[in-house]
Amino acid sequence: MARTSRQAEAAAPKRQYALPDVYERKLPRVMGRLKAAEDFDFNWGRFDAWIQFRYQENFYRFEYSIQKSKERNKENPIVKELHYGSDCFAVLVLQLEALAGMVEKGIYDLSVWVSGMKYLPPAVEIPSFFRALGFDRIPESCEKVNIQYKQKAKMLHPDAGGDTADFEILTRAKEQCLQYLGKGERSHG
Repeated sequence: MARTSRQAEAAAPKRQYALPDVYERKLPRVMGRLKAAEDFDFNWGRFDAWIQFRYQENFYRFEYSIQKSKERNKENPIVKELHYGSDCFAVLVLQLEALAGMVEKGIYDLSVWVSGMKYLPPAVEIPSFFRALGFDRIPESCEKVNIQYKQKAKMLHPDAGGDTADFEILTRAKEQCLQYLGKGERSHG
């Protein structure tokens, strides 16, 4: 027997908070109270949410997920287990709103609280083919890949006493680098 949409709706976990558009409208006001209204961003999806903003020239990012809420609920049953990413977003907005209230009342100085929480973007893992060419980060152009390839090829080319297998690995790495950078061009030499 197929489930009707009403049965599926009844079986779905209940939303803990209002619809996300309520919190999307509230967030700019909260950020204004925190003096971060000019430069903030947010996103929420099925499983998580984040809000990032600039405060005193530094970026901060707050994230919350369904998984984190489940883990916290196991440790402390007072913490609600969430089932929707939009509820995670609501939690973030409400917590920032509470923080704004503390700052406004002089209970706490935001700069002290966030000083140890600067947002650093996650480290970008460099693909091995860039490392094979001697790069320690992804280059900004195909030209740099070609220059690096030519320098290494001079040493690894079989005519210069290099190993054929090493030269083939280098050439394959160059092609992968160019493809990764979106050019897909194949230059020989």
